[in-house]
Amino acid sequence: MKYDVKMATFTLILAGLFVQGCSKDAKESQTLTEIYAEQGLPVKVETLDKNPFAVFYSASAVLTGIQESTAHAMVADQVDDILRQVGDAIQKDDIIITFPTNNPSAKYMQAKVNVEHMRTTLERMKSLYESGGISRQELDNVAAQCEVAEANWDAAQQTVLVRAPIAGILTRIDVQKSDNVNPGDPLFTVAQTKQLKTQLWVSENQISEIHKGDKATALWNNLEIEGQVSQVDLSLNSRMQAFGVQVEFDNSQQTMRAGINAEIQIHSTQNQTFVIVARRNLVKFGNEYIVYKLAGDRAVKQPVVLGRQIGLDVEIRQGLNEGDTIITEGASLVEDGQRVRVVNE
Repeated sequence: MKYDVKMATFTLILAGLFVQGCSKDAKESQTLTEIYAEQGLPVKVETLDKNPFAVFYSASAVLTGIQESTAHAMVADQVDDILRQVGDAIQKDDIIITFPTNNPSAKYMQAKVNVEHMRTTLERMKSLYESGGISRQELDNVAAQCEVAEANWDAAQQTVLVRAPIAGILTRIDVQKSDNVNPGDPLFTVAQTKQLKTQLWVSENQISEIHKGDKATALWNNLEIEGQVSQVDLSLNSRMQAFGVQVEFDNSQQTMRAGINAEIQIHSTQNQTFVIVARRNLVKFGNEYIVYKLAGDRAVKQPVVLGRQIGLDVEIRQGLNEGDTIITEGASLVEDGQRVRVVNE
């Protein structure tokens, strides 16, 4: 009986303490609510400016020399000799690869004998013309035949003595000595690599964001070079179903090699400014996004229409203007029309 009385007394004491604690918490909570009602919920704000908005486009593409040309075999034969090495500086018309001169299809010896004969004949005809032995018409006929012989001789030489089509760096040799090749087979490539270029294919949804002169970056194996967009097609390529964009890069330090597959990044600003907010300042409200604007000492819900996004920033196409002040910290706690107190440091 005494035990029951003690237990009942202890229970009443605990109940009293519990009620007292709840009353204390309610009083403190009510006091905090009253403070917010009287002074406003503490928030931080930002006044919006218009800023350039860089459109970011990225794709993988092969970099080539600003000028690049590949020489091809003109005869079916065996490579006789390779006179230069990859990396050599080449002048236009330097001989790079040779083929045997006795190949019947090249007609090298035939062309050589014929041109030598015509040169000798032309000199003889000039002497006869000067002495009055032949007419001017006869001299002109021989001169024309000599020009044809010279052209045939040049063609025969190009067949067996393969020359560099442009000046630059010998970036690739596709054959080895004694290899058998067929007409049209690639032999070597010469490129001017102090500048590199690439061709990108951009969809119709993206092409309006890219303009001639936009800054670009090429990234490869932790290396980076800068450049810019040099050409933007105005019509769709029917085969690729995309718009062509050419980009050129400064490679004067020979940072990158021609032929590599690099990541190309284009940064387009269009020289225009836009209202931009950090994505963290947006609040999703049903099927729309809103921000809370500061109107006097009140938070006002403002629906916005989003535009392009880059990184953590978003373009605002409708709903906000330059000079508007939005809540940046505390936006998830406020309600439409609630009193707020700016506590920006």
